[in-house]
Amino acid sequence: MARRRIHPIHTSIQTDTDITLYIPLDRERIVCKALGMLNEVGLKDLSMRKIADSLGVKAASLYYHVKDKEELLQLLADQISNRVEWPQETLAWDQQIIYWAQSFRKALHAFQDAVDVFHSSTARGYDRLRQIEALYNVFVQAGFDDVHIPWMSGMVKNYILSFVAEEVQLSSLAKRSGIPFEELCEQFTQTFKRLPQDQFPHLIRMASSTTTGDWETEFMFGLQVLLDGFKAKLVNPY
Repeated sequence: MARRRIHPIHTSIQTDTDITLYIPLDRERIVCKALGMLNEVGLKDLSMRKIADSLGVKAASLYYHVKDKEELLQLLADQISNRVEWPQETLAWDQQIIYWAQSFRKALHAFQDAVDVFHSSTARGYDRLRQIEALYNVFVQAGFDDVHIPWMSGMVKNYILSFVAEEVQLSSLAKRSGIPFEELCEQFTQTFKRLPQDQFPHLIRMASSTTTGDWETEFMFGLQVLLDGFKAKLVNPY
């Protein structure tokens, strides 16, 4: 059987006897490094070559542990999923989902382009599948029909991903513009208010609510609307 090759890295640890100890390259180190670099360069500029350079190895060495960038994205999504927490099962089913949704949103905000990581990969890793299984279990215990559970789970997941995507988009726009987020919102508000009154009466009237909403309140409102709709489909409440 062929022996697994160990690749040295430039970063070393010096002991009292001046012996250099090399840390072996493995999948975990590659994924951890990639996750850290995600916040530095973003998903678009994250490449296997850059990860290899940061680890002090040749790019070819990475492919022994990670097949390609598609697999890397799956592993990154898995690592982000591992940060999502669930509450105690003693809570009501809808409160469990609210807790999970808030934790998922927080995990997505912890890494640049995290939403794109999920959109660019499929659920194959253990931790990501574990989140899906847990979400299914909450719906099962609540008494929902098996046919509806995957659909409802997808709706909640997509709501969270799309909401965070909009948050990130507007925050990034403010950053690129070099102005505070509140000032950017005010600019949008004034733009809407200058629209023709006869063509956009509602948009003008609700300009401030449209552009300067409370993210936390809006997120919870949308989530609660989903959950209230789900409750109408409960066929066997336990």
